[in-house]
This record gives sequence, structure tokens and C-alpha cells, in this order.
Amino acid sequence: MNIDPQTIQQLVEKGISLVSIHGLNILIALFIFVIGRWIAKSLARLTRKVLIKGRVEETLATFLRNIVYYALLAAVIIAALGQAGVNVTSFLAVLGAAGLAVGLALKDSLSNFAAGVMLIMLKFFKKGDYVTVAGESGTVTAINIFNTILATPDNRQIIVPNSSVLSGTIVNVTANDTRRVDLVMGIGYDDDLLKAKKLLQQIVTEEPRVLADPAPVVEVLELADSSVNFVVRPWCKTSDYWGVYFAITEKVKLLFDKEGISIPYPQTDVHVYNTNQ
Repeated sequence: MNIDPQTIQQLVEKGISLVSIHGLNILIALFIFVIGRWIAKSLARLTRKVLIKGRVEETLATFLRNIVYYALLAAVIIAALGQAGVNVTSFLAVLGAAGLAVGLALKDSLSNFAAGVMLIMLKFFKKGDYVTVAGESGTVTAINIFNTILATPDNRQIIVPNSSVLSGTIVNVTANDTRRVDLVMGIGYDDDLLKAKKLLQQIVTEEPRVLADPAPVVEVLELADSSVNFVVRPWCKTSDYWGVYFAITEKVKLLFDKEGISIPYPQTDVHVYNTNQ
């Protein structure tokens, strides 16, 4: 294909003309973008450091850092486009229309985003807490903008959408420093009730992880179908909960066996009557 030299010359001249007219503006726009982006990152990092020094929770500090960075970056991009000769007003109108379309398409994700902001701001729980949310239980390993990540005691990872977390009941097991251990222990109707109560009190008192204040409770709970049930309610540090639970349960069985106190279990008595007389 033959190209007219005159056409090529015209294109070259037009290109040189455009570069001479807009080249400086484009260079300045690139300079604004590069320097502005660096400033945005620096200010975002500074914001996080200030918040951390002010004892703001790490998740919230990181979230606010990201908000500051992207807000500044948006301002930098708009300034650079304006310097490059782009009609910013039209650009913002197009961007707004596109944002509306994307928002409608991603309404579920935006719902998770809004819920994530609420969770971070209101601090229902933090990283390291053991919680029950949306029917799932585990230790919080991360609170992200769109989801919350839990690690179960058997080392499974559970990812829960933030909208599901916020729309249901949140149980924060480790929110307080202490917890009450609730145990129910049964003895037979033929056993010595006062002796059994004294043994239970002894077990609770001798457990070193049980707190003296609040005082532990050992009382008769009910006269059940096949047993007399005691309620055993010691208090301990939250981190010692399961250790105390397991230790007391084991010691009750061992000491009751040693002292001749029976622990009833479900059984059925069958009576046979001879009707052929």
C-alpha cells in the first residue's frame, strides 16, 4: 500500500503541534500524579502511626489509613487529568454514572462493605476474640472490609460475610476477663447428699485456677428422675475456662469413685409378670 508523503508530513506536523501545545501539560500532569501519589501514601502511613500511638484499635487504624489514601489519590487523579486538559466535569459525570451502575450490580458487596465499616467503628469484637457470629464460632483472625475470618479450635478457616455478622446475634465469649463455668453433677438418691456437697466444694476450692471472688457456688439444683443434681459454678479467667471445666469434671469422677458416691446414668427397669396361672 502506497502512502502519500504529503499525508505523512501532515500527520507528523499535526503530532508535533499537539505535543508542542499539550506536551508540557501532560508532563506536568504526570509529575502531579507521581508526586501526589507519594504524598498520599506518606500521609496515609502517618495517619495510621498517629492512630496507633493514640491507642486506636489496629483494624480501625488500618481501615482509616486506606480511606485517607484513596480519598487523596482520587483528588490527585482529578488534578492531574485537569492539568492534562481533560474536561474534569464531564469525567466526573461519567464516573458517577458508572459508579451507579457498578453499585447496583454489586449491591450485596456494598452491603458487606457498609457492615464492615460498622463492625470496625463500633468494635463489637476485635482480632483475637472468640466469637459466635452467623451460627459460626471461632477466634477472629481478621476483620476485613467485606468479610470476617474465623479460625476454629480444630484449625478450620471460616469466612463470614460482614452483612451476615451484623444482621444476627453476636456472642463475644472473650469480651470480659473472667467467665463462670457452669457444671451439673448428679448423685444417686441413696447417696449422702451433704457428703457429696462437701466433696464438690473441696474440689472447687482446691482447683488453683478457680477465683475466690466471685465466690464459687455449689448448691442442690433439682431432684431429677434418677438423680439429685448439684449445680457447680466456679469463676475463672477467661483463658482458663476449658482447663477448669475439664479438670473439675475429671476430679469429680475420681473423688466420687474413691468416696463411694455413685453417678447415676440412664437405665430402664423391665418387670416381667407371669399371666399364665
